[in-house]
Amino acid sequence: MPSPNTPDNCARRFLVSGRVQGVFYRASTRREARRLGLSGYAKNLPDGRVEVLAAGPCAAVGELEVWLWQGPPAAQVNEVLAEDFAGEVAAGFRTE
Repeated sequence: MPSPNTPDNCARRFLVSGRVQGVFYRASTRREARRLGLSGYAKNLPDGRVEVLAAGPCAAVGELEVWLWQGPPAAQVNEVLAEDFAGEVAAGFRTE
């Protein structure tokens, strides 16, 4: 996917902290992102956070950002840091 930042498309990188590893957070994020038609990834970080990169229609990226605050039932999200992402994002949404 070429650079996703156009008037209708955007990309954002999120760092999610709390109880977000070992509770199906990445798999649930992948399912939600695919439902919204987004590309990117969700991966565990060594410090216990989950990094999420999401690219696609800005409204859908915004919906995912709202969802990240809740996550799956077993998760307990304390913080979601967000920043715009200007690089290229591969098509499809995966977990790492």
